[in-house]
Amino acid sequence: MKIGILGGTFNPIHLGHLILAEEVADRLNLDKVIFVPTYIPPHKDNSDIASAKDRLKMVKLAIKNNKRFSFSDIEIKRKGFSYTIDTVKEFKILYPDDELYFIVGSDLIKYLDSWKDLGEILKLIRFVVATRPGYPLENIPSYISTINIPAIDISAYQIREAIKNNRPFRYLVPEEVYYYINRKKLYR
Repeated sequence: MKIGILGGTFNPIHLGHLILAEEVADRLNLDKVIFVPTYIPPHKDNSDIASAKDRLKMVKLAIKNNKRFSFSDIEIKRKGFSYTIDTVKEFKILYPDDELYFIVGSDLIKYLDSWKDLGEILKLIRFVVATRPGYPLENIPSYISTINIPAIDISAYQIREAIKNNRPFRYLVPEEVYYYINRKKLYR
């Protein structure tokens, strides 16, 4: 099987994440894409992050109607900072005979040098970078595959700011995620 792993804070998950996963799955002919919400992301300001439980629930709601999408809570169960190397090692144990692809947006390329055990990660899994608006595919190391996807300029930060400022965000997230955010009064 060919399996994509899409890690992220998903704070909240939005249509850009889903489009990215669908496009990469289609282009690489992946059998499934597993969404892996972080517990605590090591490269972000963590002051405005919904609980891991809420972010996982939003991921579940967002992907439930796509048979090719699934989720894993391994980083949430592990607690602490979520390092890619630890997650990749766990997936290699779970899927020892499968082809694994680690999917990231081009906005994360600038952080690669600071990733824990990057060399080891690259030996265990194929890296795939998908375009994100404002983050062109420039200076990409040769060991990383790139995929140009439709430009969907949506960010979780933009959504959180809209919510804080009582502006519309309904069509930036899946409908059930929209209702969940409002019901739980997240990001207010």
